[in-house]
Amino acid sequence: MVETSVTHASPPLDRGAGIALWRQIGAAVEAAIKAGEHAPGDRLPTEADLAARFRVNRHTIRRAMEELEGRGMVRVEQGRGSFVAEDVLDYPLGPRTRFSEIIRAQNREPAGRMLRLVEIPADARIAELLEIRPGRLVILAERIAMADGRAVAIGSHHFPAQRFPRIASMLREDPSITRALAECGIPDYRRRVTRITARMPTAEEAEALQQSRSRPLLVSEAVNVDTKGRPVDATLTRYAAGRAQLVVES
Repeated sequence: MVETSVTHASPPLDRGAGIALWRQIGAAVEAAIKAGEHAPGDRLPTEADLAARFRVNRHTIRRAMEELEGRGMVRVEQGRGSFVAEDVLDYPLGPRTRFSEIIRAQNREPAGRMLRLVEIPADARIAELLEIRPGRLVILAERIAMADGRAVAIGSHHFPAQRFPRIASMLREDPSITRALAECGIPDYRRRVTRITARMPTAEEAEALQQSRSRPLLVSEAVNVDTKGRPVDATLTRYAAGRAQLVVES
């Protein structure tokens, strides 16, 4: 990504106009974006740079960027700075939902990073989704899904350990769930049901997705089944709402 700076031709702040300074700064940044001085994905100047340029404190700059983020003009990534918002990714939810296929179909490069791969007892909800008894062991594979190197979602996949005792070792060698299930005798699977809600992120989720805690998440709860209708995976996915929109296919 290319770092750019707000044009030096931006009009000076009018401190007697009765318009909040942060609004005037936000308007100047927005005008620069609309004029093409900042391309989608470009890193914007730091708070310190903008504060020095506009001769205000950093709190005023932060308020301006929060307002632009709330309107979808910019995205703020914790520890990295502010960026011009990019096009929102369409994420279709249909009978065969495969992350890599969806991302490549939009001319983007998919990638993933495993966060956790552990064996845990199933809580009541996961047990219900997998049609097993509560407390039975499941393999939890939690990972970050990325498009063009940018975090899009956190997926928590739950597999019944009794049915797939080798899946954890397979996923350690190759993170592809589709290939791991194929090695376990499940050459194909389909999504039986998806439930979608929204909520604010936890601190850990916001950090993993590199987004502000003031931006919501889209949350999907899904069950994938084999050709006989038996559950193979119960998945809870948290999408960065500013980067992906869920498209329900009928």
